[in-house]
Amino acid sequence: MVKVKVEGKELEVEKGTRLGEIFENLGIEKAIGGKAGQRIIDLLTPIEEDMEIVPIFKDDPESLEIMRHTLSHIMAHALKEIYGYDKVHLGIGPTTEEGFYYDVEVEGHTISSEDLPKIEEKMREIIKNNYPLFRKTIEREEAIKLFSQMKEKYKVDIIERIDLEETISLYGQDGFVDLCKGPHVPSTGMVGEFKLTHVAGAYWMGDSSKPMLQRIYGIAFWDKKELEERLRFYEEAKKRDHRRLGKELELFLIEDEIGAGLVIWLPKGAILRRLLEDYWKEEHIKRGYQLVYTPHVGNAKLWQISGHLEYYKPNMFSPMQIEEEEYFVKPMNCPFHVAIYKSKVRIYKELPLKLAELGTVYRYEMSGVLHGLMRVRGFTQDDAHIICMPEQVEEVIEETLAFAINMLKDFGFEDFKVYISTRPADAIGSTEQWELAEGSLKKAVEKLGLSYEIDEGGGAFYGPKIDIKIRDAIGRLWQCSTIQFDFNLPERFNMEYVGPDNRRHRPYMIHRAIFGSIERFIGVLLEHYAGLLPLWLSPVQVKIIPISPEKHGSYAKQIETKLKQEGIRVEIYLRDERLNARIRDAELQKIPYIVVLGDKEVESNSLSVRGKREGNMGSMSVEGFISMLLEKIKNKE
Repeated sequence: MVKVKVEGKELEVEKGTRLGEIFENLGIEKAIGGKAGQRIIDLLTPIEEDMEIVPIFKDDPESLEIMRHTLSHIMAHALKEIYGYDKVHLGIGPTTEEGFYYDVEVEGHTISSEDLPKIEEKMREIIKNNYPLFRKTIEREEAIKLFSQMKEKYKVDIIERIDLEETISLYGQDGFVDLCKGPHVPSTGMVGEFKLTHVAGAYWMGDSSKPMLQRIYGIAFWDKKELEERLRFYEEAKKRDHRRLGKELELFLIEDEIGAGLVIWLPKGAILRRLLEDYWKEEHIKRGYQLVYTPHVGNAKLWQISGHLEYYKPNMFSPMQIEEEEYFVKPMNCPFHVAIYKSKVRIYKELPLKLAELGTVYRYEMSGVLHGLMRVRGFTQDDAHIICMPEQVEEVIEETLAFAINMLKDFGFEDFKVYISTRPADAIGSTEQWELAEGSLKKAVEKLGLSYEIDEGGGAFYGPKIDIKIRDAIGRLWQCSTIQFDFNLPERFNMEYVGPDNRRHRPYMIHRAIFGSIERFIGVLLEHYAGLLPLWLSPVQVKIIPISPEKHGSYAKQIETKLKQEGIRVEIYLRDERLNARIRDAELQKIPYIVVLGDKEVESNSLSVRGKREGNMGSMSVEGFISMLLEKIKNKE
């Protein structure tokens, strides 16, 4: 017998009694599962030991886990029915934050988005039939034999990895059987509203040496309205996809022939990038940072001292041989900045020393995780390292955090989530160092009036950190700025400064990035603004369209010259096409202002202006238009 406590009631039941029977005996209706500690269990789960169980109802957030997992299971059943039980090989099918997915291999067929409606239809048929689910446990060898007979090679691989003492459970319905821990709803008809969204590739077990499976994604909610709202969000996110915008706006290229995850900036993209870099440099110089440049490669000895070869080698590209020595392209800028610091004896009066660099680094990312500008193999970090004395730490952190927030606000971001990651189990450095560092991070955040969450034990082994996430126009959070302590490199490189007591001391070192990387930040900007960048960042700020290129072209060129003299980026549309087609083309290019010139404008020395955000602005003088633009650019509107 085992003792079970539910909602303050205690009872003894036979070992192995299913949770559903226990709830029934207690008169608990409409529960679809239970929570034992942190574990979610379903009504089919046998209770094997004393425990306290909290019932889960549809209104509880945990119910989504049960329902979504069942939908993943139903999708696998549907795939088997459509493509054949011996042709579909199942991998894993977990839940996600908003739904579920299943990794599958289908012999002789590649699942595409065109297949999703057919799969959905079969899923709805299974749901309508309301098949009851069953659960059973079997021995390891029996499970291997069963799934081998079913030609489920990936399930056999999973079973062989399972701990010998772990229970092997199966779930199924209507002739379909799957290796699964659960939890599930009692029958297929009890799931909520769902939609299959897309298909992607995924290596089995995340290992690029193993087969590439197809990952079919779906989203699911209990409420149809909530599902529809989420689908609208996905449609909006699709419109804002920076990969599509980058192509349409002629900003960048990423081509497999050149190299996966390597970005080529086109002329307009290069303008945008230069604007960010110039702004970044000016703001850093104002705040006492010293700009530096460092090599793209470094001797293996450098990466050995820094610890990268010990801790980070899987993310580094293979070494190159130069005169019998190994060199690596850099995954980080830090060791070079340490070398700059150590290039001469430093005294306390020089600290804090702030070294900043737009340093391009290279990291080996799996092809399956590459994603436009957001996840690449070569990117430029807006890197800075601040070396200071312990007594300067608090002031440095506060100043650095305020700098990051102010910069992000200049790009139109106002909503931030701040996380402080604290000491992990494998931390290096003294307790005093960690207490000082963590305390300084918390004080800086609190002094700026920012709320924050603690990521307990989430810091790197070499120091705690602050992460800043920005919320974009449609509510998504993006990781950007990081302020990271490092107790590791000062020790490894024996960094020192001469203090007021004329003795040598170990400085503190803080890594800091505000954009994170130029590439990723541009990707975030494009999605935040749906491609319609603020005027000061737009590669082309004004498009001049003469109604008749032949008749009004000369006046257009005069206006172009005046705008360029004021530093305004301008293009003339001289192709002889219909006016509406030319205006439409300029609008699709997300150009902030379109100037149309005809007989009236030439005669009155004026402009007809259309703002992408403001609409038709009517007739304006040349001087008035220029004045308006310069004011908006100055204020970063």
